[in-house]
Amino acid sequence: MLLSEKVKNLALIREAEISFGEGLNVITGETGAGKSLVIGSVELALGGKASGSIVRHGEDEASVELVFEAESEREGAMMRDLGIEIEDDGLVIMARKLKESRSTARINGDTVNASVLKKAASALIDIHGQRDQMGLLSKRNLCAILDRYAGEGVAEPLLKVEKYYVNYKELMKELEEDVSDPDELKRREDLLRFEVMEIEEAGLKPGEDTEIEERYNLMKNARKIAESLSDALGALSENSAGNASDCIGRASSGLTGIQGIDEKTDAIINRISEIEALIGDVAIDIGDRLRSMDFSEEEYEETEQRMDLINHLKSKYGKSIEEIYEALEKKQAELGRIEDHDSYLADLKSRLEDSKVKLTEACGVLSKKRVSAAAKLQQEMKEALSDLNFENVEFSIDVVPDKDRFTSNGYDTVSFMISLNKGEAMQPLEDVASGGELSRIMLALKTVLADTDDIPTLIFDEIDTGISGRTAEKVAEKLAVLSEKRQVIAITHLPQIAAMADHHFIIEKTSDDTSTETSVRELTGDEPVDELSRLLSGSAVTDTVRENAREMLALAREFKRKM
Repeated sequence: MLLSEKVKNLALIREAEISFGEGLNVITGETGAGKSLVIGSVELALGGKASGSIVRHGEDEASVELVFEAESEREGAMMRDLGIEIEDDGLVIMARKLKESRSTARINGDTVNASVLKKAASALIDIHGQRDQMGLLSKRNLCAILDRYAGEGVAEPLLKVEKYYVNYKELMKELEEDVSDPDELKRREDLLRFEVMEIEEAGLKPGEDTEIEERYNLMKNARKIAESLSDALGALSENSAGNASDCIGRASSGLTGIQGIDEKTDAIINRISEIEALIGDVAIDIGDRLRSMDFSEEEYEETEQRMDLINHLKSKYGKSIEEIYEALEKKQAELGRIEDHDSYLADLKSRLEDSKVKLTEACGVLSKKRVSAAAKLQQEMKEALSDLNFENVEFSIDVVPDKDRFTSNGYDTVSFMISLNKGEAMQPLEDVASGGELSRIMLALKTVLADTDDIPTLIFDEIDTGISGRTAEKVAEKLAVLSEKRQVIAITHLPQIAAMADHHFIIEKTSDDTSTETSVRELTGDEPVDELSRLLSGSAVTDTVRENAREMLALAREFKRKM
């Protein structure tokens, strides 16, 4: 779950820290106080889009840090798969710094890119705002929601569909790219024959390019190397006067007469003898190397030509000899297909038809699994919607196969159908639901999915849009039920939801002559009563209003006790 959020220099927030708890965490505050900043900063920390303008005026950078506790093995496994190490305390710390021109993200101290950040976040938290309501209307998203609900029931069929779809698309592409024009086939055949012959006649050997390049460089610099080796050999042993070998020999002879008298002197004599032997060995090696440097002009030209040929083939067919031979195999295979094009085309069409049959069968199995899951989900959704004060709602999920439209996700189109009033025909969700109704439908869906979903923290931003009265009570009760299985964080302006809070936070904005700041704190003591009173009546808080607030809190506690 989300343990804490630290924000610094973000818009109106100079510095704030929120310690969230288990159950239902509610955030309230005056309109314009900055409630959306709390959720916005969480989204930023999890890889959301950011601009330098969000940095507090007068500051160089802003930062957001989220501290999660990875409580389940699934969460830990997902982190490890992303290369994120988790300590024994199970903490996952996501931090993001924002500057005017760039941003950086870290998880447990290691810098990560936005893709890793978002994948890690998807295992730990699910944020629902008004933008997500529009996602509920996407056919693709509806299919993903149904598969999410079906869980393991569709996991294996989905993998089979993806596998067969990849093969089907590859064969389709091969057929589309096939050239059937006789003139074009002849031109292609002639080119392939030339390229195959060019590579084969070169007779390349593995590693030959490296050997040739080294030999060429040696030949190219042979004179310079030989002169330097000759000078070294002369200094060691060939000069008539003062070469190293003679000098060391004289030193060794001069000490022979005192050998055996003093142990330390003997050690020196032994070392001089070793040096004398080493110089002799080096001189022999130099002589051998000099003799091997005797290259003819013809050898040099042959080596240069061979290296030019290899580099020419590399420029056309691959960066290495291995890649050149891989290109050769592909060209030989294509040449074979052209030489017997009719047989190749017939075989390709046969394989494509076989692939389509397998894909169709796999999609059919997946579709049946979805239909079965849809029947269960629509019943649970109807009950959940009824709990949210949709009194006469009818809800169904249509899974419609289209055997002429394959995707990696099957051939089904999924629609959520709804009737909000008695006597009305079922219609697609996007045609009838208002913003407030979509919020409740999303809440119902999250509640149902909570039994199959492992995401530990859910955030709802303005889930209460467009609702009041008894509906608001129902939404509050549903959030409380959901918070029994998940940590829930909700931004709200409704007292019914605030009364259900296990932890109630308030956003406050203060101003002076020079600046404006937003702060966040958890309410304690009688402060929840004061905030509920404000939500109930605005600025005019009377004793009656305060009594109503206390009664609302008492009813909420009784509901949670019975729950």
